[in-house]
Amino acid sequence: MPARQLYRIRVEGVLKPTWSEWLDGMTISQEPGDVTILSGSVRDQAELFGLLTKVRDMGLTLISVNRVEPPEVDNN
Repeated sequence: MPARQLYRIRVEGVLKPTWSEWLDGMTISQEPGDVTILSGSVRDQAELFGLLTKVRDMGLTLISVNRVEPPEVDNN
C-alpha cells in the first residue's frame, strides 16, 4: 500500500478552522490577502479529487494544489 501523500491546497477566501472536519481533517490556516491554506495528507488520488470536489461545492476559487515532500528525518 502506497504511503499517504502530503498536499497543500490554496483557495481564495477565508475559511474558519471549524471546516476542518468536513474537509477530511485538513489543517486550515490563513495567508495575507484572504487566502486559505488547506494542508494535510490524502490516501490516494480518489481522496484528493473528493476533497477538491468539496472545495468546488463550497464555491471557493482554487489557486493551487501542490504535493509536498515530507521533511527528512535526521537519525543522527
